[in-house]
Amino acid sequence: MSREKEKTNRFDNLSGAGFSRSPESDIAIRQNELLRLHIGYLAGNSPFYGRMFADHGVKPEDILNAGDLAKLPFTSKADLENRHEEFLAVTEEEIVDLCLTSGTTGKPVAMLQSVSDLERLACNEELSFRAAGISCKDRVLIAVASDRCFMAGLAYFLGLSRIKAAVLRGGSGSASFTTELIRSFRPTAIVGVPSLLLSVAEKLQEEGITPAELGITRIVCIGEPVRSQEFDLSPLGKRLHELWQAQIFGTYASTEMATSFTDCSEGMGGHLHPELMVLEIVDESGAPVQPGVFGEVVATPLGVTGMPLLRFKTGDIAKLHVDACSCGRNTPRLGPVIGRKSQMLKYRGTTVYPPAIFSVLQDIRGVRGYYIEVESEFALSDRIRVVAGSSDPSLTASCIAERIAATIRVKPEVLIVSPEEILKVTIRDDKRKPVTFFDRRI
Repeated sequence: MSREKEKTNRFDNLSGAGFSRSPESDIAIRQNELLRLHIGYLAGNSPFYGRMFADHGVKPEDILNAGDLAKLPFTSKADLENRHEEFLAVTEEEIVDLCLTSGTTGKPVAMLQSVSDLERLACNEELSFRAAGISCKDRVLIAVASDRCFMAGLAYFLGLSRIKAAVLRGGSGSASFTTELIRSFRPTAIVGVPSLLLSVAEKLQEEGITPAELGITRIVCIGEPVRSQEFDLSPLGKRLHELWQAQIFGTYASTEMATSFTDCSEGMGGHLHPELMVLEIVDESGAPVQPGVFGEVVATPLGVTGMPLLRFKTGDIAKLHVDACSCGRNTPRLGPVIGRKSQMLKYRGTTVYPPAIFSVLQDIRGVRGYYIEVESEFALSDRIRVVAGSSDPSLTASCIAERIAATIRVKPEVLIVSPEEILKVTIRDDKRKPVTFFDRRI
């Protein structure tokens, strides 16, 4: 039996909670077995990693467990951009799908996938959706991009198909179209970007329809955080729950990882699928940090055959939680991402990430849409301009600035424009979620 067929069978057999409810010692043993298989595959099939092992004098058999990964360097987004062809570990004939990264912090990169990779992708989403309580009895609206070679819509459809849920592939192109699908076909769950689903709920209200009466019981949110670091719902998450009266689930994923972290029913962070990924959280020097300490998320997706990765630095800052979760799973949980490393802002001695400002704006009822522009001011401080959309004449720029300063000790420049102007700037055809951060620093 070929390696490709072996991997496909392994993913076919994974279902339910995977082995996340096994004892922690058993999880570690099994994950290390899968890691050693992954390392062997990289060494034998990936030109990029084959050269890396040789250059650093490391043999595949030197990597016995996750702790041994520190013997090897990180993989960066620049590596993928500049040496893309060297990451391909199968023949061109074995590639059946091409996904493009979102290009949020650089140019989009093509991630090439084999049949086995699609099975793995489906397995990941099945595990995630089942953790959120979605079953074959649900009708799920996928209100995220299914075009432009994005991975998200494809992944969700494959995972829901394994569960045998009915799927509405609505996409994210239009709030009006999403609203019509909900009215006509009454899904019981939605997957989408929170800000879009908030707009949909408000549009329904304008038409005299109460969103909470439409029968939607679960909303799985992508692209924007819906929980605080204490795992309470964020202002955006609270607003969604208030309007839809549905259970809100947060997720974190990326195309390069081909793996997601999704809240379980307890909403205490995104559970790791240990059979699909080894996770590290590291500091500025690349050293591991203790659980509960912020650091950069580093991912080693297991079982990928087309373009496998090792110690991929995501650029996202979060912390890991290892205390027991009341849902019964014995896997670590990733907390909400506080921001991207490249988007860290400096303001008169204070460090802040854009999501902290967004969270304040989401809690101001008169604000409808927003974005941030940042420019270089001087060595230790950035010039931060918040552009907020509002039609409320009583809401002033000064009021918004004071609310931001009271919460995060940063008082940026604030400009109020119409909600329509916000949409013109933030909604782009080539992006699957609103663009809300514009970095013009030199």
